[in-house]
Amino acid sequence: MKLWPLLTWHTAFACALFFTAFTLCVSEAVAAGTLNPTPRSSASLPFIWPLPAAFTFGNDTLSVDPALSLAGNAASSAILRAAFDRYRGIVFKHSDRYGFLRTLRTTYDVSKLQINVQSHSDQLQLGVDESYSLFVSNAELHSGVVTIEANTVFGALRGLETFSQLCSFDYTSKTVQINKAPWSIRDKPRFAYRGLMLDTSRHYLPIDVIKQIIESMSYAKLNVLHWHIIDEKSFPLEVPSFPNLWKGSYTKWERYTVEDAYEIVNFSKMRGINVMAEVDVPGHAASWGVGYPSLWPSPSCKEPLDVSKNFTFDVLSGILSDMRKIFPFELFHLGGDEVNTDCWSNTSQVTHWLSQNRLTPKAAYEYFVLKAQEIALSKRWSPVNWEETFNSFPAKLHPQTVVHNWLGPGVCPKAVAKGFRCIFSNQGVWYLDHLDVPWEDVYTAEPLEGIRKVSEQKLVLGGEVCMWGETVDTSDVQQTIWPRAAAAAERLWSPRDHTTRNINITTLPRLQYFRCLLNRRGVAAAPVTNFYGRTAPTGPGSCFDQ
Repeated sequence: MKLWPLLTWHTAFACALFFTAFTLCVSEAVAAGTLNPTPRSSASLPFIWPLPAAFTFGNDTLSVDPALSLAGNAASSAILRAAFDRYRGIVFKHSDRYGFLRTLRTTYDVSKLQINVQSHSDQLQLGVDESYSLFVSNAELHSGVVTIEANTVFGALRGLETFSQLCSFDYTSKTVQINKAPWSIRDKPRFAYRGLMLDTSRHYLPIDVIKQIIESMSYAKLNVLHWHIIDEKSFPLEVPSFPNLWKGSYTKWERYTVEDAYEIVNFSKMRGINVMAEVDVPGHAASWGVGYPSLWPSPSCKEPLDVSKNFTFDVLSGILSDMRKIFPFELFHLGGDEVNTDCWSNTSQVTHWLSQNRLTPKAAYEYFVLKAQEIALSKRWSPVNWEETFNSFPAKLHPQTVVHNWLGPGVCPKAVAKGFRCIFSNQGVWYLDHLDVPWEDVYTAEPLEGIRKVSEQKLVLGGEVCMWGETVDTSDVQQTIWPRAAAAAERLWSPRDHTTRNINITTLPRLQYFRCLLNRRGVAAAPVTNFYGRTAPTGPGSCFDQ
């Protein structure tokens, strides 16, 4: 293992360019023979994002054959065969397409990628094993094979992403190389739930744009797309049981068919990403009444949905029945946030119903949420609700409820103390529409803050960055998501003690490199260090220094 001196960022950047930017050396070398980088000494960290759980590397450079082939039992997995083809296209984007170099090189150090998995099951659910090991031998001992071993095809997918980040194109030799061999990587995620929420109600996003976002999520090893399909502004989804609902879309061209939704779910699964759909009730639902006006308490007071009518719950049940055929993920988001009950208090038929049932508007809110949970549970979903439901009536929520934090810190500790599972999305740090939140705040946010008992820490499923759609559409959604979402992705994947010290030295150059990697892959990730997220570069300069 080569020992490296302490480097400033500018020196490290020059070093990174010279060695194709794969290893930033910030202090002591990794202790010989260990797999774990040593956080106490700010050990050398490679340009792999998110940072693997354990790794060693050397100082050899290996060439990779443009005709790289897939070996091992992964060849019988449709998911892994497709993934291998995708990543080969990424790695060999600069391949010798016109045959100019065929006579210049006939042998390569790496000609096969061998992937072996213990299980070929393609069942993708929360907590699926995503661990993997990746081995690259040194130049003298190299057998021509890089090996990825995993328990599941989805762990192998994560290993493929890491392999792709080890490969870089050398512009002098015009070959793909693996630098710093030999590599030994043993990796697994810290949290089972690593999500991105996408709001397609406030601005419609075409299917191809959603797919581009899903593809980019896989590069950062995120594994849940929380699809906030419907809200008060528009209802773009086709619901066969109630076909007038999507009259609430902005236009007839801004809609998602059942087939579109299937396509999103299947496209995501091929990349190891679950899709959690959301139907936010009883508030945020004014668009429902465009197709079925009786769902409104009155024409002049359109939300929350009319709690007094059985028809309201018939429609909700129909929506969930149709969506259950599309979305196999075990979690379903029922919203429940920001419910203003004034409409119920000021509408005669609702106030009459409240009086008959001896309910206050606040109690009717509880009634609606619990009834919605019953419907979801009857369709074999575990309900997810925004934290207002927990803050208002925690003792009444179903034990399977997942509490989704957003208003601020401190909710997950309270929720897990009562035995509920929790998802962390504190708006002060993980709402991407808050453009003034810098990458450092996103990166240092901690889902387990204030939770000391191991048994309670296990109830935190993970976290999610939220891309609300008021000010984003196709023109700016990717640069608003990236690269700040990547900061949260590493927090959710990598061991905390590896990634919390001296982040301007150990993390910022790596995040800037990953942002440039996203750009090279066609993702419009914005500069890392601009004061406002998604803003353009302030002047000329290298991608690696913005």
